[in-house]
Amino acid sequence: MEKLKLNSVFKSFGSTEVIHGVDLSVKDYELAVFVGPSGCGKSTLLRLIAGLEDVNQGEISIEGERVDHLPPAKRGIAMVFQSYALYPHMSVYENMSFGLRLAKVNKQTIQKKVQEAANTLQITELLQRKPKELSGGQRQRVAIGRAIVREPKIFLFDEPLSNLDAKLRVQMRIELTRLHQKLKATMIYVTHDQVEAMTMADKIVVLNEGNVEQIGSPLDLYHKPVNRFVAGFIGSPAMNFLDGSITGISKKEVEVKIGKKSKLRTNFSPLINSKTGDSVKFGIRPEHCKLEGNGDCNITGKVFAVERLGGETYLYILTDEGTEMTVHAPGDRVVSEGEKITIGVNKLECHLFDSGGMSFDRIS
Repeated sequence: MEKLKLNSVFKSFGSTEVIHGVDLSVKDYELAVFVGPSGCGKSTLLRLIAGLEDVNQGEISIEGERVDHLPPAKRGIAMVFQSYALYPHMSVYENMSFGLRLAKVNKQTIQKKVQEAANTLQITELLQRKPKELSGGQRQRVAIGRAIVREPKIFLFDEPLSNLDAKLRVQMRIELTRLHQKLKATMIYVTHDQVEAMTMADKIVVLNEGNVEQIGSPLDLYHKPVNRFVAGFIGSPAMNFLDGSITGISKKEVEVKIGKKSKLRTNFSPLINSKTGDSVKFGIRPEHCKLEGNGDCNITGKVFAVERLGGETYLYILTDEGTEMTVHAPGDRVVSEGEKITIGVNKLECHLFDSGGMSFDRIS
């Protein structure tokens, strides 16, 4: 069932258009993540859904009912903000129950809902404390609990973990994923962190400058990015891009020269206007670089920096053509700065993009 639908939604601030005709649907019980760099429009799009900003053009529907003309309180949504937005003079219980009390829900029902939410979030022992007595993670649980008691049609999260330290972010990420499964709720989550998007989402919406670049599952976006922007944004560390040119074309194959020496016959179908001599970008993820060489083609370069993280190591390479690359290696691999190495590339793990950034389609 379609829970949320956006149809040709536009938003401008003055003469500046920031959302350019977004079409989007989110199914019942899905956790959809809006991801993109700062200023791409993801928080603005969330605020349009919430009713905190007005749509200039287009329609927003929830459960088949158009809601873009309704105030936030009438849309059946609950929003969790980055800043928690807790009342400092109220206890945890009072913060969580505030919206229900405004709606004049009876005390017994309020008590039951708050207790159930507190049990779910494991904050029962905190109900009588004030926000200043809580850690960042506990405050975020309270903010989520305040949303849960309202039993909304859709939960909206606006970068809720960005104020937490790295370790707590990982913990809360797992807890939010569990909460989604337990509540069987529809959630929309905004983040600039593509690791959060990859690990949490059923569906990822990649935004760039107010446009939707691609919508799909995390692995679809990882393995089949539609353009260079998505390929470079999804994946950590980011994909390596090398200059190349087309040296041969057939219906089922594009031969590419990478740098000055290496050639690779790829299983990509050419784009409509592709021709021999065209400049392309060759993409390969750090985790797909083989230090042993022996690939369908090999790239040589010199190590200029090494990051040892224990279980894994990242090597930073300057290729013979002067392009920087990141290579993932096992944690126990001994490599020294200044060492000359050969990187093997498998054609089944590479990506190819034309001069406009569009991805070539791989032939299975």
